[in-house]
Amino acid sequence: MTTERRQVRIKRVDDTLPLPRHETDGSVGFDLICRVDVTIPAGEIELIPVNVIVEVPPGTMLMVASRSSLPRRKGLMIPNGVGIIDQDYRGPEDEVHVQVLNFTPETVTVERGERIAQGILVRIEQVTWTEVATVEGESRGGFGSTG
Repeated sequence: MTTERRQVRIKRVDDTLPLPRHETDGSVGFDLICRVDVTIPAGEIELIPVNVIVEVPPGTMLMVASRSSLPRRKGLMIPNGVGIIDQDYRGPEDEVHVQVLNFTPETVTVERGERIAQGILVRIEQVTWTEVATVEGESRGGFGSTG
């Protein structure tokens, strides 16, 4: 099944590396690849440049998430869970980076061209808050109350 895909403007920092792509027609995320070799000492956090500057379309954000194999294969994780790339992060020096934590006792190297994360365009809505004195509904018991 082929669906029409939204056109998104993107600039590669190094045009010898491929554009991000969805690996299958059913893939939600598109792979982001490491632009240069990066060495991450044990227990440290580093930024990995992923070779793209993206003009995130209005009404969306670019969410950067770990590939599911990253912890098992490399011993790395995104320490804050996900990265959020705003619509106005699009200048000539605004290359997307993935923040990673090496949770192993050894130094880890991510090599140029290695698939390190995935990007997902997510629809968003900005809001205007209306402060109220009370809220509707019944309390559920606080944090963790459903399980």
